[in-house]
Amino acid sequence: MALVATRTFYVGTNTWLSTSVDSIAKIKVPEKMTRSDIVPQPTTMPAGFEGLCDDAWSWEPQVPEPDFSQLEVAGIKNRSVMFHPTWSRGTVAVRATRPIDKHGIHYWEVRISDRLFGTSMMFGIGSSKTRLNLYDFINVLGENEHSWGLNHKGMLWHDGVNRPFTEAFAENTPTTVGILYCRGTLTYYRDGKCLGVAFKGLEKYEGDLFPMIASTAAKTEMVLGATKREYYSLQDRCRAVIASCVSEAKDCDRLKLPTRLTEYVKEFHPA
Repeated sequence: MALVATRTFYVGTNTWLSTSVDSIAKIKVPEKMTRSDIVPQPTTMPAGFEGLCDDAWSWEPQVPEPDFSQLEVAGIKNRSVMFHPTWSRGTVAVRATRPIDKHGIHYWEVRISDRLFGTSMMFGIGSSKTRLNLYDFINVLGENEHSWGLNHKGMLWHDGVNRPFTEAFAENTPTTVGILYCRGTLTYYRDGKCLGVAFKGLEKYEGDLFPMIASTAAKTEMVLGATKREYYSLQDRCRAVIASCVSEAKDCDRLKLPTRLTEYVKEFHPA
């Protein structure tokens, strides 16, 4: 009897599922999901940053280029990205749906399924000038001055220059990468362990910066885990409390608040 190959995917808070399907996008999502399924909690919150609130962003779908359909953004709230669903023709990168506050604090986690291999799988940050699709196998995050990245081989890249940072990730092993942005400083974590400060001075960059991921390898999948940020104001804290009591953004209409307040709560509702 032929063996059925299985793969491991992240499908909810601290939950991994082994299945024979080739993409998390094909896993049937329960009609009634808990808030913890929609808003995953961090594997390990960096010390001193436990008071951050949930952030509200996911991965930005791309319009497929002719003869270069190399990306599927799907899953719960568009948190899952399948790179090169058939075979790989080059490098693909994905941006977050909203930029970070360059003078603020943000933390997010990217959970990689067991297919961890290839020329380059990257995690980092970049501007709208960062290339998203190219017919070449390169370390795209950090190829120029518009992005910063860490690849799965443990190398940091920025402005076309690389340097050793940590040991290579174990291939074909599920891994969680945490990224802490703190007022211009970028720190990496792997499976809850702090790897150290990677980059400084990002707050000086002129223009918006977005969380980004990239891959050259076929059928590799990354899922956005926890997304956290600092509160901007007392008003923002009040909004977070209200949002935590509402399962989904669309349910905010039932709060019978003034229209402007309803839209304000919806704007950063993580679900």
